[in-house]
Amino acid sequence: MAYTTINKSTDYFNTKLYTGNGSTQSITGVGFQPDWVWVKDRDVTHWHTLTDIVRGTTKVVYTNSDTAEVTLSNGITSFDSDGFTTGNEVKTNNNGDAFVSWNWLANGSGSSNTDGSITSTVSANTTSGFSIVKYTGAGSNATVGHGLGVTPAMIMIKATSYTQEWVVYHQSVGNTAAMVLHLTDAKNTSSTFWQNTTPSSSAFYIGVNDKHNKSGETFIAYCFAEKQGFSKFGSYTGNGSTDGAFIYTGFKPAFVIAKNTGVSANWVMFDNKRSGFNVDNDEMSPNTNGVDNDGQTYQYVDLLSNGFKWREASNNKNTSGDNFMYMAFAEAPLVGTNNIPATAR
Repeated sequence: MAYTTINKSTDYFNTKLYTGNGSTQSITGVGFQPDWVWVKDRDVTHWHTLTDIVRGTTKVVYTNSDTAEVTLSNGITSFDSDGFTTGNEVKTNNNGDAFVSWNWLANGSGSSNTDGSITSTVSANTTSGFSIVKYTGAGSNATVGHGLGVTPAMIMIKATSYTQEWVVYHQSVGNTAAMVLHLTDAKNTSSTFWQNTTPSSSAFYIGVNDKHNKSGETFIAYCFAEKQGFSKFGSYTGNGSTDGAFIYTGFKPAFVIAKNTGVSANWVMFDNKRSGFNVDNDEMSPNTNGVDNDGQTYQYVDLLSNGFKWREASNNKNTSGDNFMYMAFAEAPLVGTNNIPATAR
């Protein structure tokens, strides 16, 4: 795990809530100019939209679908110094609806990277361990430069030029298998995903697989490296109890995604803004277009000063004996000058 000098997590990742106005709206308060914006309507079953600075404004892929990239001309139209601007697209600005946006800082529109056998366009933030990578498939075993300077712990890849499944690498699942972001599937084992080879500090490996390496087609990859006190990409075993498994991260989580890797189950995601109080944190699934599930009613999870603890025994969070993968980002790193732990809510 790489050490980080980050003292303020919200300089690199931040969740921003807003209410749609059905017109043009500038969303401020993110704290930086985001390079990757993930938006979801919390009230209506609209699709998750992902827009990044490398592909450009109005260009969208959906986490809950294998659909190719689409252009939403009235979606996110600019990345601004303290947030972003959206037009009247219902998926990002439906009048009166509550929205959540998750925002990451990379490093602008990107530059050419020749670290792999495929030349990629990379926008990389080596401080926070996040990069956006655009590349064209070779149709044969290849490597793709990611720009992080350290080994990625998680990679999410989506074909943009044609309809195809998401492919997800996670270090706890290993280099022989992949997860599928838009489906409930358990891990899928095949050497064609990563050539059974762990990513290096400069590139990741892709095999002969149309999902992420079809000749002549374009792909976008979101790459993450662990940074001590800021991000964690790990695994845990469920205990099947409402006094659930505790997962130590070393920081108070601001954002968590988890997935049961062994059986069919929804992905689940939580943040520290949509409810704001333990144990009432609202749940959403990136693989569905569903609205917020009320944490006050169902009591899913505690976001604590040094990790998170499940309060439910469902198969998508905490089934006894099942293995789960997760990604988490910090509200306040417990490194650098942050020597006073964040308190649980």
